[in-house]
Amino acid sequence: MWHPCAECTTTIRFIEAGSLHIQSNIPQVYSYTSFDQLESLLEATLQKQDVPVSCRRDGSRFVTPSLLASALLEQLRHRQAIEFIQTGDMTSHLQPIYDIQDNTLFANEALLRAADQNVPMSPGILFSTASKMGLHSRLDQRAREEAIRATHHLGGTEKTFINFLPSTIYNPEYCLRHTFEIVERYGVDPSRLVFEVVETEKIEDVNHLKHVFDQYKKQGIQVALDDVGAGFSTLDMLTLLQPDYIKIDRSFISNCDTVAENEAFLRKARHLTKEMGIKILAEGIERQEELDLCRQLGFDFGQGYLLGRPAPYTQFAKAQ
Repeated sequence: MWHPCAECTTTIRFIEAGSLHIQSNIPQVYSYTSFDQLESLLEATLQKQDVPVSCRRDGSRFVTPSLLASALLEQLRHRQAIEFIQTGDMTSHLQPIYDIQDNTLFANEALLRAADQNVPMSPGILFSTASKMGLHSRLDQRAREEAIRATHHLGGTEKTFINFLPSTIYNPEYCLRHTFEIVERYGVDPSRLVFEVVETEKIEDVNHLKHVFDQYKKQGIQVALDDVGAGFSTLDMLTLLQPDYIKIDRSFISNCDTVAENEAFLRKARHLTKEMGIKILAEGIERQEELDLCRQLGFDFGQGYLLGRPAPYTQFAKAQ
């Protein structure tokens, strides 16, 4: 069974009506009946001193963890996003990835979105809030689960590329068991899944990333490096990590037909990956000329608005 670590199970809970306990030299207790009133109490507290506080629900033993007043106020101001990350209804949108040599659909990239398109929770808001509030492991875990669920319901044989942050996987043997159990629960063939690491330029512990990759590969899942050109473009790095795919950063694809430096980089990347047996994918293709050059250079796959925009997986299934 999966044994979650503390980071995977971090939960932030709020008490809408109760009492605020201020742990100053002279402890104080104030009742409140709304989040707005609680926010005002915290602001008044901060005008005097940033001291530990907690909230207690009336008629209950439930008490929130002790935090500095500034930290609780910050949580309260991000309350809607925090609650959505923890319990909100999410789904996966899919963006097609094509084999640009024979013009066939090869895979889809799963992108986490709010299930209700009228809910104002953009990916940017969710991921920035998760990072600030220590919920990035929870959000990353939910993204993996929704992507696997979408793959199951979509059917077919195309692969699904799923983003993940290595920094959210503290102990791969334990943290990834939840993901592998979901794969088994939905009966998804592991060979249909490709986990791609994002924010490659910010990763410092390459050995940790290699360990994560190894755990995925043991389960029959493929791995990819995203944004290559920003941090993982050296031969030594590719030799160490042995990805199945690399995705070339869109900054090198944009206007590659007219910018000599971009074309030179693409030629070098294609030569390197061909020697190593790594499949190469061009991201952010928006113009026919960019697609034509990538095809001419021998790129395996392409992705971008020219080829297809993200859509809810339910709509994508109908289109096939």
